[in-house]
Amino acid sequence: MNNDIEKDQRPEAEDLYDFYGKPGAAQTVPLAMQHVVAMIVGCITPAIIVANAAGLMERDRIILVQAALVMSALSTLLQLFPLVRTRWIAIGSALPVIMGVSFAYVPSMQAIAGDFGVGAILGAQVVGGIVAALVGLNIRRIRVLFPPLITGTVVFAIGLSLYPTAINYMAGGMGSPDYGSWQNWLVAFLTLAVVTFLNHYGKGIFKLASILIGIVCGYMVSLCFGMVDFGPVVSASLFQLPRPLYFGLEFEPSSCVALGILFAINAVQAIGDFSATTIGAMDRTPTDEELKGGIFGYGLGNILCALFGGLPTATYSQNVGIVSTTKVISRRVLGLAAGILLAAGLAPKFSSLLTTIPQCVLGGATISVFASIAMTGIKLITAAPLSYRNTTIVGLSIAVGMGVTQASGSLAQFPEWVTTIFGKSPVVLATLGAVVLNLILPRGRKKG
Repeated sequence: MNNDIEKDQRPEAEDLYDFYGKPGAAQTVPLAMQHVVAMIVGCITPAIIVANAAGLMERDRIILVQAALVMSALSTLLQLFPLVRTRWIAIGSALPVIMGVSFAYVPSMQAIAGDFGVGAILGAQVVGGIVAALVGLNIRRIRVLFPPLITGTVVFAIGLSLYPTAINYMAGGMGSPDYGSWQNWLVAFLTLAVVTFLNHYGKGIFKLASILIGIVCGYMVSLCFGMVDFGPVVSASLFQLPRPLYFGLEFEPSSCVALGILFAINAVQAIGDFSATTIGAMDRTPTDEELKGGIFGYGLGNILCALFGGLPTATYSQNVGIVSTTKVISRRVLGLAAGILLAAGLAPKFSSLLTTIPQCVLGGATISVFASIAMTGIKLITAAPLSYRNTTIVGLSIAVGMGVTQASGSLAQFPEWVTTIFGKSPVVLATLGAVVLNLILPRGRKKG
């Protein structure tokens, strides 16, 4: 009889480890919630940062956050359930990944939002989506330009460029009346302390949801200081569909170039997440067809996101980590996670509640995320030997990229478009520098 019970239970258990498996609700729901908890804060934070940079009214902030959740869900479903899969073209990877609004674009988006508004970001995103789709169609030819040394340099530059954002948020947000107050710093450091403690001493869901728990704790403290205004939540509706072209599309040339370069880089970087998923959970490397479909779907998905007000999405590494650790690859699990995000995005009251999180709380929670991004870049860099050639590539690229953006007047004699592309975010200059140096510097040369 025991053998019969084991046989009855085995198929459902095996369904969790089969992409096309159909596990029951008792297993699917908690595993799906695990994915949502791991990524929802990272998904909405870039939207809040961009809304602040653009100076949006509360109603528009809610719509931007709502679009972030809805379009992240739809982008995920596009990867899990490809629309087209033929020998020549595929839209979607059919791999167990979660898509969400990416921090990689935040430095450039902040600059564009401040100068031209959200519409310019979305217009540039359409161009970037086209670039990413072209990268997907030509992935074999292009990926050779971005070995781990180069992608690591780019990721490191992204992490470094986000630190001032985190510090300004911890202080209460630039321009706020209480910027730099002791209350802001106290709440920020309490939030950071909770996140750090759980990251190192927490187990299971407490470690996985460390950022979410830290934000909840910081939020409770900020309530005691009277930092939270629930007015927008009261006035928000219960249900609302995304609004196509609500922010418009503006194809500002310099913004299109800046985001287009980033899309090309992130399209290639997505290979790492797709590979980590298949190697860690499926004991194989992704096929060329899966990579082509995944990156083409990433490009097309971002074009659709722009039309509905959703900021640029990318594969989420924290969810890749969950898949690799648990080996659970059933698309029913990841599809339900996308469904939960979609439901949350269609409820403006939930979106408006997220926008009430004080900036000092977000700063305390996300500075550890930004530090993790920078350290991921360092890990990729050190995967290759730190030869004289390699340290020159990384050192010069970071020095020029960070140096130009920190010296705000260094491009004052150039046209405005040059400043927008190269002077507002270190990522573009660092990327171009790393790629060019990697192509022209001789290999095998040793110091001295």
